[in-house]
Amino acid sequence: MDSASPVAGALTVTIDERLSERVPGYVLGLIAVPDIEVVGDDPAVGALLTAAEDALHGERLGKADVSALPGIAAWRDAYRSVDVNPNRFPCAAESVLRRVAKGDRLPRINSLVDLCNAVSLTVRLPVASCDVGDIEGELAVRLAEGSETYLPLGAPDAPEHPEPGEVVYADGQGRAHSRRWNWRQGDVVKTGLGRNRLLITVESVHEGGRETVERGLRQVADALAGFTAEPAPPVVLDRSTPSAELFGAPSAATVR
Repeated sequence: MDSASPVAGALTVTIDERLSERVPGYVLGLIAVPDIEVVGDDPAVGALLTAAEDALHGERLGKADVSALPGIAAWRDAYRSVDVNPNRFPCAAESVLRRVAKGDRLPRINSLVDLCNAVSLTVRLPVASCDVGDIEGELAVRLAEGSETYLPLGAPDAPEHPEPGEVVYADGQGRAHSRRWNWRQGDVVKTGLGRNRLLITVESVHEGGRETVERGLRQVADALAGFTAEPAPPVVLDRSTPSAELFGAPSAATVR
């Protein structure tokens, strides 16, 4: 995104029925942020991320302990149910948890990416910031056909095609914006500095995961209150409420 105003227009986000059949417990929390200035460093966010890292360091979890956390173990099972090896392709939350559990700290990227990492470490679920300024109409979490085009993060000149049946975030233009569900984000939706039209996602697949997703959404919303932004109320999608329109009229799926 450049410094121009982000693109306006409604975006319908949908969980595909075929995915819900494979992983019936999938819950997707969303916060639409129509216009926000993303900065390189925000002291409050930095403090949140450091506190989340310190808390995890104090637990002294090994690699096996991270994999056994209820939310992470459920993601490993969900990946297997869609024919992905979680040992080779761990979900986004497992990747950051493993790294910090070893005693490391995460690289500081920018205010929104750092915020998502802080919340992910706290609720132990995948949390992502997606710049959807180039996406209008529809965005579906669905099984790939294999013809979609994915531009790898940091390497947009080396396009890939997801494998048929792979879970992706796909738009109506035949573009995939993730690989293997949330293992990797695409270059088109990366959150950069400057003004962005953002979609924040929090995902779970474990029993009782909706409550954890809602907790993550509240943490994100509380932090966004300190930014120069006016996010929409959070919404939660699942098998019973698989679709919502964002960046438009309020949705019936709004979290109360």
